[in-house]
Amino acid sequence: MEVEGGAATAVNSASDGARLRDIQSITDAALSRLDDRELLTELLNRTRNALRADTAAALLLDFSSGQLIATAAAGLEDEVRQGVRIPVGRGFAGRIAAEHRPVILDRVDHTTVLNPILWAKGIQSLMGVPMVAGGRVIGVLHVGSLTPRQFTSDDVELLQMAADRAAAAVRSITAQADRAAVTALQRSLVPSALPAIAGVEMAARYIPGGGAVGGDWYDVFTLPSGQLCVTVGDVAGSGLPAAVIMGRMRSALRAYALESTDPAEVLSRLDRKMQHFEPDAMATVLYAVFEPGLDRVHVALAGHLPPLIARPGQPAELAPIRPGAPIGVTFRARRPVTTVPVPPGTLLCFYTDGLIERPGEVIDEGLGRLGQAVTAQSPETACIAVMGALVGSEPVRDDIALLMIRRHEERKADADA
Repeated sequence: MEVEGGAATAVNSASDGARLRDIQSITDAALSRLDDRELLTELLNRTRNALRADTAAALLLDFSSGQLIATAAAGLEDEVRQGVRIPVGRGFAGRIAAEHRPVILDRVDHTTVLNPILWAKGIQSLMGVPMVAGGRVIGVLHVGSLTPRQFTSDDVELLQMAADRAAAAVRSITAQADRAAVTALQRSLVPSALPAIAGVEMAARYIPGGGAVGGDWYDVFTLPSGQLCVTVGDVAGSGLPAAVIMGRMRSALRAYALESTDPAEVLSRLDRKMQHFEPDAMATVLYAVFEPGLDRVHVALAGHLPPLIARPGQPAELAPIRPGAPIGVTFRARRPVTTVPVPPGTLLCFYTDGLIERPGEVIDEGLGRLGQAVTAQSPETACIAVMGALVGSEPVRDDIALLMIRRHEERKADADA
């Protein structure tokens, strides 16, 4: 009996040692030295080996479509190559995502699995767990066996450990991809260089809030009629979703500007388009059209703050623009258009609310600081003064778009003529 007991102890010790090695292979700190994509690939291989499985695959949740997309695999690469998609709630992986819990299958066929690649490959048993990040399911990790097998609770625990580490890597990959996409969008949509327009000079700044590009933008362009157009906008939200909507709004507004020189009509068409195709989007927009002589500008507001106007020798003041409803609000009334005279030497300051809003302050305080900083000087000098006075060394919490336009002063010879 003593021999049998000793043998049992030895077997248990060996089993415990093997499990410890399996856990260490999943939690190995050396994996952190890999980049996130390499880590995910290596983790799938280690998970397959640790669980003595034949396949391992990670499917990530596309929140917009409600589908799981095969993203990485070991021994099941066809899933990824063919772009397999599984609706949440359907099939094996779909159940795991919908129910937020592990699922084990001891029969793999068309009645239990939606993806035909799995049963065509001859997989007999499957085990899958949810990948969770930030408290929500972002995907599914599963392993399969080509021979019938009974997966245990210890197996589930080990797979969940691997899924948690995979989720962290996926979250990092997604964040990096979003940042790259947003930055590319911002660079393509915010003018890299302002147009050269006779009779005016311009300068601008764009600062992403918290280092993440969002939905603020500015744009300057001319119409075939010779009119100069300016738009500044702020889409609610931040990150990639806001940047995508911002891009669509900017392109749509440019298209509608070619159809009408009336700022209110352009904003009405933009609003109809957004409410139909982006029903959850909200934004504020200022749209201004300068007459060819640049002596007057017609401005319409969709919930946006009015520009500041600084005339030579006078303090800056808010232009007396009548307000209009934001884009995305169910409000059918035509937005008013206000015509503002622009004498020679006048500077117009267009901006988004990230420049002036501060926690715990009423907006009038920020507007007051802006008014003190803006004077009828060169646009570049004005930008430097405003950013120094309102941002300084403080971290920027919200996006800031700032655009300065100054009408040239009349030359003395022209004035004497």
